[in-house]
Amino acid sequence: MAAELDVDRLQAWVREFARTVADHRDELTELDSAIGDADHGTNMDRGLSAAVAALDAGPPADPAALLKQVGMTLVSKVGGASGPLYGTFFLRMAGAGGSGPWDPAAFATALRAGLDGVIARGKAEPGDKTMLDALAPACDALDAAVAAGEPFGTALAAAVDAGRRGRDATVPMQARKGRASYLGERSVGHQDPGATSTVLLLEAAASTLAVPQD
Repeated sequence: MAAELDVDRLQAWVREFARTVADHRDELTELDSAIGDADHGTNMDRGLSAAVAALDAGPPADPAALLKQVGMTLVSKVGGASGPLYGTFFLRMAGAGGSGPWDPAAFATALRAGLDGVIARGKAEPGDKTMLDALAPACDALDAAVAAGEPFGTALAAAVDAGRRGRDATVPMQARKGRASYLGERSVGHQDPGATSTVLLLEAAASTLAVPQD
């Protein structure tokens, strides 16, 4: 039977993403200090903490409403580029998957819509040394695995692996978008913080959505 992704499962994903960002806040900020404004970790932690607080106050009734609430919170609470980009990501996901519960194919469709939203908002493409370098290959891997009928856990693991490879591939890149692009060749040799937090997002999905919640 295909995995059923109801509001509780997706809420667990958001909460786990928030937890792991908090755990890696200093790492994300350190990465951003090399090629950005040194605020990615603190901004993401603040925004996701606000998203979790909103969930604690009363979780929405369906997946679309849940992800819309998360997206709106991130847009309003997170500074820098990460708020609009991650906020748009969740808002586009909310509009693409239906009211739910979702199946793996709906989740893959929604994740792809989130990717498209980030592309539209940030005017970037893979190879520009941004979060897209992790998110785009992850979406491709998830789509392929779901289309092939792989178990959802296997499909999510493939997405994580692809995202990690994309993240690691940002190290030798020269940034062409965002604050890092101002550094020119000096941006080479540094891992992109947005790609790094994107892998945390994917890892949180793999750990919470692959198996039924108790």
